[in-house]
Amino acid sequence: QVQLVESGGGLVQAGGSLRLSCAASGRPFINYAMGWFRQAPGKDRMFVASISWNSGNTYYKDSVEGRFTISRDNAKSTVYLQMNNLKPEDTAVYYCAATGLRVGSRYDDDYEYWGQGTQVTVSS
Repeated sequence: QVQLVESGGGLVQAGGSLRLSCAASGRPFINYAMGWFRQAPGKDRMFVASISWNSGNTYYKDSVEGRFTISRDNAKSTVYLQMNNLKPEDTAVYYCAATGLRVGSRYDDDYEYWGQGTQVTVSS
């Protein structure tokens, strides 16, 4: 089992920044690629970004590329999502997830473990 706990969400004005963190515990962190997903009210959960076990591969949703950066610190068993130039359409609950597919994946079905989510609200 892997336990994931997100933090860092909040309310920010458009154009602002937030950094989300996701702390993992349980099985060795390096065994997993990590992903961030988000779910806006009334919408399906969507892929945001993923990072391979060794940070060698990263993938982004088109609409966040260039604004968001995913990173990980394996010594701290933590994955981050730095979000800059936030827009109202980025408002959602953000979830981190872990997959045994060590290069990462855009597909939520590939992820075995999920955090409880953290709310990000961007005001216009």
